[in-house]
Amino acid sequence: MHPGSVFTHSKVRFITVQLELDAHCCSAPNPFDYGEKYPEDAWGKEFDDDARVWKVYMDEAELFDVELTEGWKDTVDVLLVFAGLFSAVVATLIGLSIQALQPDYAQATVVVLLELVALQRAIASGNAAVDVPTSSFTLDTPISPSALDRWVNGHWFTSLAFSLCTALIATIIKQWIQQYRTFTFGSTMKRVFHRQFRHMGLNKWRVPVIIALLPSLLHASLFLFLAGMSLFLLPL
Repeated sequence: MHPGSVFTHSKVRFITVQLELDAHCCSAPNPFDYGEKYPEDAWGKEFDDDARVWKVYMDEAELFDVELTEGWKDTVDVLLVFAGLFSAVVATLIGLSIQALQPDYAQATVVVLLELVALQRAIASGNAAVDVPTSSFTLDTPISPSALDRWVNGHWFTSLAFSLCTALIATIIKQWIQQYRTFTFGSTMKRVFHRQFRHMGLNKWRVPVIIALLPSLLHASLFLFLAGMSLFLLPL
């Protein structure tokens, strides 16, 4: 067989297969052609419990809700992970900085040891124990941390509070989203009413606004942490 005829036969076969695939794709039902997807309602049945108008509404609402809630879920998941890790870091540093706001028991131990040494020296030299000066530091001495320590701990505690609030609100929002997407039973019209009731509830409670403000709350927490870190490293 001539090579040219083989090439021509292969080309014709390829075009034939391509046309068959195109015909199959064109013959596939269009999911958005509701006139073809759902049969026309009988006369006077256009608003029955399972009328076509409710089915079309549910299909369109499902597409809208999937796009809306999937975007919310992605945002909330990222915020939850970041808020959890960030809160752990801030809590660890607070455990170190809060010691400046508590009694210095190490200093108290040193003071007591110095007084004991002074008493032993006085006794060894034959002096009276009452002549040994006592330290003004006691466990009842009021704590007077520096202003810098107060500012550092204030920034970090506020940052931790904002971060934990972000995690708490994000968890509640995930529950709202899950409840919003929960399947309801009953006729198509009842499902439409349930879905619309939930959608109105989300708008009434300003859920989109809350989700939009969550990153700002976490950003404020991060800025407070960085400000406290700058003050913490200032004396070094």
